[in-house]
Amino acid sequence: MYILGISCFFHDASAAIIKDGVLVAAAEEERFTRVKHDPSFPNNAIAFCLEYAGIEGPDLDYVVFFEKPFIKFERLVTTAVAGFPLTYRMWAQSMRTWLFDKLWIRSQLENVTGVDRKRILFSEHHMSHAASAYYCSPFDNAAVLTFDGVGEWATTTIGEGKGTTLKISREMRFPHSIGLLYSAFTAFLGFEVNEGEYKVMGMAPYGTPRYTDKIWQMVHQEPDGSFWIDQQYFSFHHSTTKSFTTKFTDLFGEPRDPSTPFITQDMSSHSPSGTESSNHNDLIEYNQYYADVAASIQFVTEELVLSLVKEAHRQTGQTKLCMAGGVALNAVANSRILRETPIEQLYIQPSAGDGGGALGAALYTWNSVLGNENRFVMNHAYWGNEYSSENISEALSQHNYNTSEIDDENRLMDMTVDRLLDGKVVGWFNGRFEWGPRALGNRSILADPRGRQMKDIVNTKVKFREPFRPFAPSVLAEKASSYFDIPDQEIGMVERFMLTVSPIQNSQREAIPAVDHMGTARPQTVHRDTNPRFHELIRKFGDTTGTPVLLNTSLNVRGEPIVSTPESALNTFESSGLDTLVMGNFMIDREH
Repeated sequence: MYILGISCFFHDASAAIIKDGVLVAAAEEERFTRVKHDPSFPNNAIAFCLEYAGIEGPDLDYVVFFEKPFIKFERLVTTAVAGFPLTYRMWAQSMRTWLFDKLWIRSQLENVTGVDRKRILFSEHHMSHAASAYYCSPFDNAAVLTFDGVGEWATTTIGEGKGTTLKISREMRFPHSIGLLYSAFTAFLGFEVNEGEYKVMGMAPYGTPRYTDKIWQMVHQEPDGSFWIDQQYFSFHHSTTKSFTTKFTDLFGEPRDPSTPFITQDMSSHSPSGTESSNHNDLIEYNQYYADVAASIQFVTEELVLSLVKEAHRQTGQTKLCMAGGVALNAVANSRILRETPIEQLYIQPSAGDGGGALGAALYTWNSVLGNENRFVMNHAYWGNEYSSENISEALSQHNYNTSEIDDENRLMDMTVDRLLDGKVVGWFNGRFEWGPRALGNRSILADPRGRQMKDIVNTKVKFREPFRPFAPSVLAEKASSYFDIPDQEIGMVERFMLTVSPIQNSQREAIPAVDHMGTARPQTVHRDTNPRFHELIRKFGDTTGTPVLLNTSLNVRGEPIVSTPESALNTFESSGLDTLVMGNFMIDREH
């Protein structure tokens, strides 16, 4: 039985296909259109999933959309009426898309796939999130917690999975939302909503949470983990352009100017070129305030999350937890869950945001609606398309690069390690591309983590992004505890997906300074059984240097999705400061 799950029209549109309950393929639409967080109908992702499964649309048994559009439309209408006239512009703008596209998703799915409309189903947004985590976890039973901006009405849910049964027992509703709260501060700090939240998380370690008392003026939390957000400070429920009000700026001052270079005292050694001038100290003072605000909202968010986790444990008695929704990508909060709550085992699948809803919709139909008992465990993120040597060779034929084809795998590995040791920055293109927002060794930029300057080189010359942004380390799973203080977990799944932040062992901080973010890092543990080629590269680098760790960031430049095809990889190579690109058995050197 084939079931296709679909998510679209909000952000991170995607498609996922399962066969007899086992995931076959999954991809976000952005990987094909090259539009970051593309929300449009995922024609390309659907076509890829069907092709990879070896079937055509009419062969599908079910197509499942990840939420219920008419219920979501009800919320928009109710909110617009309650907030009129403030909501007039938002109403007019949203109606253009709802009346022409979003309400008629069944017809669109029928036309694109050729599936009879009776076999097109609709899940609920947060149930899709919950299913995306629980049904591909290694747990037979677990508490389930979801939180994001907003689904139909729900913003946060607590539930429990037992066998094939998944039930949501409690929910919080719009506009009281951790995701929308964090996004409002993301905008205040000068970043794009639904894109810059991880920048806030990266900025927070440079600050001190001095302003949590001001945030608690806006947010009231109950002993059961539920919370109430004072809407006088926020405008996300009636504005499409601004998420906070003048009452917010009366409390926190003017928003940060996004064009201002971000530099604080702690990171002054990483200041962008040209900022060491007469206004250097003024820049430090200006930005330190906003770093402290970032630290404050990060801390409050963590506290809200921890209270909800403890309540989920209290309600279910479970020490195993599955989480999904955009807030589940907050790696710092995830680390505190494992250290400060009764939760002993944590699972978050790598596409925890709205894109993952496509997978959850399909799995919920297979396991819960149809009652099938067999489940699969997602222990890696490599569910996208892969490209043959012929595909790569054809793409290379359109360019005039210094290219070598190396059929000896050991020699290719040795040559790659040599370039890393020479201080080169290497693009690494291998196998199927990743599912979710993290590059986990198949579409990655790699560098030697032992040089302190390497962080600045990759940030400014390759990625063209803010200098405060951290890089993650990829480490051999069997060596990870020697470098990072990772909570003892039987499964260790969240580290596979780069979804927790861990302190670096004090004895190793000098060994890997390029991935040291104020004493912490977001490690990826690399396992031989799920990515043997990447594991072997790190092992060879470790055998040569004594450090089985590589700096790993996504193979893209600022503002673009992670690359998917050989052509997009070559475009990134051409437009960035990458020194070398390894694609399959081909090595492309800018100069060597």
